[in-house]
Amino acid sequence: MKKVYFFATCLGAAAYADTCLHAIQLLQKEGVEVIFKKDQTCCGQPSYNSGYYEETKKIALHNLKLFDSDYPIILPSGSCAGMMKSDYKELFQGTQYEEAFNQFSARIYELSEYLDKVLQVRYYDMGMPIKITWHSNCHALRVAQCIPSAKNLLRSLKNVELIELEREEECCGFGGTFSVKEPEISRAMVHEKIADIQARNIDCLVAADAGCLMNISGAMAKMGVQIPSMHLYDFLAKRIGIA
Repeated sequence: MKKVYFFATCLGAAAYADTCLHAIQLLQKEGVEVIFKKDQTCCGQPSYNSGYYEETKKIALHNLKLFDSDYPIILPSGSCAGMMKSDYKELFQGTQYEEAFNQFSARIYELSEYLDKVLQVRYYDMGMPIKITWHSNCHALRVAQCIPSAKNLLRSLKNVELIELEREEECCGFGGTFSVKEPEISRAMVHEKIADIQARNIDCLVAADAGCLMNISGAMAKMGVQIPSMHLYDFLAKRIGIA
C-alpha cells in the first residue's frame, strides 16, 4: 500500500476543511494510506513573499523535521506546493541544508499531479452534463507547473465540458499579501478576471487554489454575479459520487 503525508495548508485548515477531507478521500479511494501530522503549520509563503526570509527558514525547517519519513507529501494547492517544491530549495541553496531540501522538495506533489501522473486515475463521471471554466493559480502555473494534470482530470470526465478562459494565465489579483498591500490594483484585476468568466457562458467556475477562489467568488458576490464556484477536489469528489 502506498503511503503519503497530507499537508492541508493554512486556508485548507481554516476555511476549506471539507475540501481537504475530499482530497483525502480521493487518495483513499485509490488505496493510498494518508498520514496527517497534527503539528503541521504554514508552508511559509506569506512571510517569504513579504521578504522575511529568516523567519521562513524556521518554518521550512519545522516542516523538514515533521515530514521525516520518505513518503510523498501531497498538497491540495499549487501555490503552497510551488513554495515547498521550488522556493525552499532557493532559500537553502549553499547552506548545510541544501541537500536535505533538495530531497525534501522532490517529495512534494500537488494532488492533481499525484492523481494524474503517479496514480494515473480514471474516473467514471456520475454527474449531469455541465459547462465549466478553469482559473489557473499563478504559482501552480509557473512554479509547481501542475495545471496540465488538473485539466487532464477534468477532461477525463465525460459529462464535463471545459471552456478555456481567454486570459487564463492572468492573476486574479489575490496574490496573498498583494491584495492587502495593493487593494485597488487587486480589485481591478479580479474585475477583469470576472468579466472573462462571464463571457464564457458557463455553469460553474473551478479552480484548485483556495485563495483565488475566495477572492474571485467574494468579488462576484459583491458584484451580484451569480456564477457558482467550486474547488477542484470538491468538484471531482461530487462528480464521482464520494461527496
